Amino acid sequence: MMPRLISLALLGLLASQTGAADLNVAVEAVRSGKGQVKLMLFEREEGFRKEDKARQVLALPAATGAVSAAFRDLPPGRYAVIAYHDENANGKLDLRFGMFPKEGYGLSNNYIPSGPPKFKAAVIDVPPDGTSSVIRLAY
Repeated sequence: MMPRLISLALLGLLASQTGAADLNVAVEAVRSGKGQVKLMLFEREEGFRKEDKARQVLALPAATGAVSAAFRDLPPGRYAVIAYHDENANGKLDLRFGMFPKEGYGLSNNYIPSGPPKFKAAVIDVPPDGTSSVIRLAY
C-alpha cells in the first residue's frame, strides 16, 4: 500500500510541474452589444481560419467596448487567435463576395492581413506561466 501511495504522490508532483498555461484574451473596439464575440484558438497552420479546425472556440455575449475570456490549461506552445463579432448571432463570420468580412474581426498580435490571414503572423508564444493578448476588432 505504501509504495502505491508514494507512486501516486510522485505522479501528482510531476503533473503539477508540467503545468498548463492560460491564454487571457481581451477583445477591444466591440461596436455594439448585439450578438456574440467568438474567439477561435489555433495551434497549427493546417486548418487556420476554419472554425471546425480550431483547438478551442469560445463564444461570449457581446458588450460595447470590450470583452475578455481565457483559454485555460493549454500546453505551453505557439498559438494564434481569431476573434470576430457575430453581430447577427448566426454562428459565423459573414463575408462579402465570399472573402471580405462584413462583421468585426481581428487577429492575435493585431496583425492586419493584406489577403488571407497567415498563422505565422498571428502566432503568440504561450509560456508555462501563461500570457495575455489584446485583439482590436476592425469593422
